[in-house]
Amino acid sequence: MTEYITHKFIKPNQVESREYQTSLANQAKSENCLVVLPTGLGKTTVALQVIADYLSRGTGGVLFLAPTRVLTNQHYEFLKNNLNLEDIGLLTGEDTLAKRKKSWTNSVICATPEITKNDLDREIVSVDQFSLVIFDEAHRTIGDYAYSGIAQRFAGKNVRIVGMTATLPAEKEKATEIITTLRIANVAQKTEDSPDVAPYIQKTNTNWVKVDLPQEMKEVQFYLRKALEIRHHELTKCGLRLSANVSLSQLLRARDFVIRQNRRAAKPLFTAIRLHYALNILESHGVTSFLRFCDRTREKKGVGIKDLFENDSNFIRALAYAKDAQKKGIEHSKIVKLAEIIKGLSGRAIVFTSYRDSVEIIHDKLMELGISAGFLIGKAGETGLKQKQQVETVQNFRDGKYQVLIATRVGEEGLDISEVNDVIFFDNVPSSIRFVQRKGRTGRKSAGNLTVLIAKGTIDEAYYWVGQRKMKSAQTMGERLTKDLQKQSENAPAGLDAYF
Repeated sequence: MTEYITHKFIKPNQVESREYQTSLANQAKSENCLVVLPTGLGKTTVALQVIADYLSRGTGGVLFLAPTRVLTNQHYEFLKNNLNLEDIGLLTGEDTLAKRKKSWTNSVICATPEITKNDLDREIVSVDQFSLVIFDEAHRTIGDYAYSGIAQRFAGKNVRIVGMTATLPAEKEKATEIITTLRIANVAQKTEDSPDVAPYIQKTNTNWVKVDLPQEMKEVQFYLRKALEIRHHELTKCGLRLSANVSLSQLLRARDFVIRQNRRAAKPLFTAIRLHYALNILESHGVTSFLRFCDRTREKKGVGIKDLFENDSNFIRALAYAKDAQKKGIEHSKIVKLAEIIKGLSGRAIVFTSYRDSVEIIHDKLMELGISAGFLIGKAGETGLKQKQQVETVQNFRDGKYQVLIATRVGEEGLDISEVNDVIFFDNVPSSIRFVQRKGRTGRKSAGNLTVLIAKGTIDEAYYWVGQRKMKSAQTMGERLTKDLQKQSENAPAGLDAYF
């Protein structure tokens, strides 16, 4: 017999009671806490219990932050359906100033971070009105992301901070930055192996599908790599120490040094960075995406761009081969394999791709084949989807109007569509967080299937190995952070809240 959570601020007989969720919520009620719980296991239900507790205290309002409009709207709908409370507000950057001023007066507010930070700065809302702030997808609290600025504004205030994420970063510096910025006193973590979680886990089968690039794409690849080799050699002559297998991330890290101390390396460095992007897009996404990237690059006014397009014989050849391939109707072997996989499915599927141009190409191909498909992208640019359109797209997919949803990163975090049992990665990602987020869109109510498409001899394969290494590191990060916090706590007798 199902047991339900009982609380005066939670609607009766509606939210299933699970021991692990209550345990995490109790930890979050007592101290600033980072809740780490695999996707599909109800982080929002944990948040609901903490919210209900703080509402009953009557000490102030609740701010529930989420990084995307779709996810913010999802949290708002969840709270409206489950909280015994009328004044729950939804607030995003697309709302007018007058509407935002009204929304900020609610007891519980679901909001996106950028507009929250801006309205705090404009003094439209005050940090003093909140007793609880929840940072969903807290792994984003890195660098100058809006979460960091919001957390700083609450420093020194009598407010409980709760962060929520499905996984921690693999890098110790990033994980430490998160807990420091959010003033976290405790990491409350459950894994799929935790005894109280295991009964609720659905198995996800992972299938790595490798494809060969067509010969025409290999020719483009060959000349792009030759152009890159020349730039790498030039950078070495300019005094930069490069590893044997030069990566894009290595070059990106060198930018500040080159601008400050080695300006003669600027032209080959920035040209090499552009060539790496072009090669990665070709290898992972195909001919048309590569050509569109090149067209946009040509229109920019950056160092070395004119020389690349007018004088680099290898790059000019790569462009010519790509245009010939496009005329022949050649795109990417993954497109063919993807269509084949989807045709063999009986239910719905989500296809993830990191690059917006490939969303359009995949969508058009599936529609050509008579497969109903919708797409979910962010609002930036002429082709972007506004908040209302994003929410409608997700709802249409839930309602079965599309068999396939093609999504960029905006669909990776928190998207809750329980009937999806198939997720396909059109491209691989070298991030353990993004891998876990994508994977978590399947296997929520029954066994799921994850398919990762990999082009042989390309960046896809490199990202596979990087991703696997980071996944292993991320799995133990919670334990390492907990040990660090315990050591700090020994030097802070008044408690970690005071310490931070």
